[in-house]
Amino acid sequence: MPLEPRFRRVAALRRRFVNRESILAAYDEELARSGEGVRVLNIVGVGGIGKSRLIRELRDRVVGTHRTATLDLQVPAMRQQEDALAVLRVELGRQGVRFDRFDIGYAVFWQRLHPHLRLSPRELPFIEESDALSSILGDASGLPVFGTAVGLVKLADRATTGVRRWRRVRVDDTLQSLDELSNVDLADAITYLFAQDLREASSDHPYVVFIDAYEALVSASIRAGRSSMVDAWLRDLVAQLDRGLVVIASREPLGWQAYDQGWVEVIRPCQVSGLPMEARLELLTESGITDQVEQTAIAQASTGLPFYLHLAIDTRTATGDPGSAVSPEEIVQRFVQHVSGQEIRTLELLSVPRIFDFEIFQALADAFDLPPHRPAWESLTAYSFVYPAGLSAHRLHQLMRAALATRVSPATTRDVHRILRRIWENRSGQAQRTEDGVATRARAIREAAYCALHAGVVDGEGILGYADRALNCGGKQAVDGVRRDLQEFLDDSADDPDLVATARCMEAEAAIVLGDAPTAMALTPVTDWSMADVAGARLAIAAAHGRRIAGATEAARVLYAKVWETHTGPVRHRAGFCLADIEMWQGRMRGAFAMSGEILDGCPPEDALLRGDVVRLLHLAHRFVLDFDASWREWHRARELYEQADTVVGLANLKTNRAELLAWTAPVEAVDAAAEAVETQRTMGAQHELGKTFTALAIAQLRLGRYEESAGSFQAAATALEAAGYRSGRARAELFRAFLYARQGRRDAAVGAARWAVSEFIAAEVYPMLIVLAEQFLDVLGAEDRYVSEAAQEARTRIDALDPLPALEERGGRLVTTLLEERA
Repeated sequence: MPLEPRFRRVAALRRRFVNRESILAAYDEELARSGEGVRVLNIVGVGGIGKSRLIRELRDRVVGTHRTATLDLQVPAMRQQEDALAVLRVELGRQGVRFDRFDIGYAVFWQRLHPHLRLSPRELPFIEESDALSSILGDASGLPVFGTAVGLVKLADRATTGVRRWRRVRVDDTLQSLDELSNVDLADAITYLFAQDLREASSDHPYVVFIDAYEALVSASIRAGRSSMVDAWLRDLVAQLDRGLVVIASREPLGWQAYDQGWVEVIRPCQVSGLPMEARLELLTESGITDQVEQTAIAQASTGLPFYLHLAIDTRTATGDPGSAVSPEEIVQRFVQHVSGQEIRTLELLSVPRIFDFEIFQALADAFDLPPHRPAWESLTAYSFVYPAGLSAHRLHQLMRAALATRVSPATTRDVHRILRRIWENRSGQAQRTEDGVATRARAIREAAYCALHAGVVDGEGILGYADRALNCGGKQAVDGVRRDLQEFLDDSADDPDLVATARCMEAEAAIVLGDAPTAMALTPVTDWSMADVAGARLAIAAAHGRRIAGATEAARVLYAKVWETHTGPVRHRAGFCLADIEMWQGRMRGAFAMSGEILDGCPPEDALLRGDVVRLLHLAHRFVLDFDASWREWHRARELYEQADTVVGLANLKTNRAELLAWTAPVEAVDAAAEAVETQRTMGAQHELGKTFTALAIAQLRLGRYEESAGSFQAAATALEAAGYRSGRARAELFRAFLYARQGRRDAAVGAARWAVSEFIAAEVYPMLIVLAEQFLDVLGAEDRYVSEAAQEARTRIDALDPLPALEERGGRLVTTLLEERA
C-alpha cells in the first residue's frame, strides 16, 4: 500500500478536528487554567470516533510550549503502576525534568520488592536515564548497592557531581522516612515523589499528560463484576498533578465522583461526536474519493466515525474501488474482501498478539507461507488502524483487531500463540534492557506467559513458574501483569479449577509481598482446598504467612504442617522450613532439628539459599538451648552457603546473628560486631533485624557494666521492633531490659518488664524457654510472681528439647546469674 495517501488524509483529518470548536475551545481553556490546581479534560466517545488521533492532535498543538507525556493503556505494560510511572518519568525526563527524589524512591520500592537482587543498571529500569542513580552507582566504585533510602541518600551525599542537588535530596523529609513505610505506603510515596519532582520543574514550563484508552485499564474488571479499584493508582497520580493538565480519553465518562465528590469540580467531560456530513465529504475528497455517489454512501455508512472513513479510504487506495456500504460492519467486510488476500491473512495473524514488531511479523509470515519481507511490513504498518506501541512495536486499533480475530479459527489462534510464546521465551533469556522505561526481560516473560495461557500449553504450576522468573529478574510489576492476564483469561473462559486456584494463590502472594496480612487472610477464610498441587500448596503457605504476620502462630503452624505432610512437590521443603522455624520458636526443638535434617537431605544441592536458611535456623536453635559451640559451627556453615547463593539479605542477617551470639560469649567483641551489623541493617532498611541487633548490643553493654549505653540501645531496639510490628522480638528485648533495671536497682520496673514480656510471649505463642527464664530471673530477685510462675509451669509442658529439661533449666540459671552479676 502506498504511504503518501495516508499522510495526506491524516493532515486532512487534522483540519477536520479544527472544526470541532467545542473540544478545542475546552482544551485551550483548560490549558489556560493549568497550574491552578488539578484539572482533567475527559474526552469521551465510542470506539472508532477518533479519540486516539485527537489525543495526538492535541499533543501536537502544544509542542514547544508544554512538556508532554502519554500513557497508552492499550499497551499491557502501561496498566501497571510501576511501569506507568517509569514510562512517564523517562518521557518527561528527556524533556528536562529532573526526578532525583522519585528515582531514589523508585529504587527503594524496587529493592523492597526484590530483596534477592542488587541494584544495578542491568536490573532496574531507567537507571541510565537517571542522573541521581547513575551518580550513586558510579561513585560506589563497583561495590554492591542495596537500595534503601538511608543507603542511597548516604551514597548521594558522597557523589562528586551535582552537589547542590544532592544536598536537597539529603534533607528531604519524605526520602528520610521511606525505610519506615510499609510496602503499600511506599507505593503511594513514590507517586507523591513523582508529582513533587514534576511540580518543582513546572514553575516556568507547564506540562500536559495524556492518557489514552482508559477503558483498557478497567473494563475487564467491571465486566467480571469485580471492583474497579484497579485504577486507584491512576486516580491517586492524577490527584497530585496540580501544576499541569491531564487529558484522559475514555469510552464512558470517568465517573470518579463515585469515590470522591471532589472530582466533579476537577473533571471536565467533553463528548466527541461523529464528524458532520460536510467534514466527512471533505475528508473523502481530499483523500482521492471524488465521486459524489461513492462519497455519500461511505459518509453515511461510517456514521461519522473516523475509523470507518479511514478504512474505506484504505480499501479504495489498495483496490481502486471502495464499493458501496450501508453500515460500519460492511465497511470492515469490504476492506477484508477487497484487499490482497496475503495482506488480509497476515493482518488476521497479527490480530492475535497484543503488540507486534518486525521480528514477530516475520516469524508469523514464515510459519504460514506469507511474504516476510520489509516492503510487505511497510505496507501493512501504513494502514490507518496500525498504531505505534512504544519505540519499535505496533498494535492494531481495537475495533480492527476484534473484527480480524473473528476470522481466525481457535486452532490457528492457538498455533499463533505457540509461535509467539517461543519468540517471547527467547527474548526473556536476553540481557535486560529498557525501552521507554519498561524492562524488556520482565515484559517478555509476561507476554510469554500470556501466549502460553492462550495456547493452552500451560497449567497453574507453569504460570507460577513464569511469575517466579519475572520476580527473579526484578519484574514485580510483570508478576502483577501475569496475575491480571490470568484473571482476565478466567473471566472470558470456562473456569479451570487449577487456574482459579493459581489466580487466588498469586493474589495472596502479592498481598504478602506488600505486607498486607488482612487481604491474604480474607482470600483464605477457610483452608479446605487440596494442597497436593503446587498452586494449592503455595496458596496455603501464603495463607499461613498472613496468619503468622497477624500473630496467629498456631493457625500458621497448622497450615505449614498440612503442606509438609501432604505435598510431595517442590513447595514441600519451603513449607518444612517455615514449620521448623515455628517448631523452634515454640520450644519443640526435637522436631525442629529432625525436620531441618530431612529438608537438608531432600533439598537439591544447588538450592544454596534454602539450605543456608535451614542451617541458619539450626544455628539459632543451638543458641536458644545455650549450646554456643554448636551454634558457632552452624553459623559458619550458613555463611558458606549464603556466599554460594550470593544473597545480600542472608549475609546481612548473619551479621546480626554473630552479634547476638557474641553478646553471650564475648561481650567486648559483640559491641564492635553489633556496630557493624547496625550499619548494615540500616542500609538494608530491615527494621526487625535492626531491632534484634540493638538488643544484642544492649545485652553486651549490660554485661560490660555500661548501663547508660545499654539503656539507649534497649530503647533503640524497642523503637525499631515496634516500627517493624515484630511483637515477639519486642517482648524478648523487654525481658532482657528487665535485667538492666535489676542491675540499676529498679526492682519494680524489672518485675513489670518481665511480667509484660511473658504476657506477650503467651499472646504470640512463642518462646516457652524464655518464659521459664523469666521465672528464674524473678526467683533470683526474690520477687516471685504467680502469673509468671503459672505461665512457666505451662511452658515446661511445651518444651521438647534434645537435652533433658533440668539440664536446660540449669543452663538458664547460669545465664541469669551471668546477666545479674557485676563484671569485674
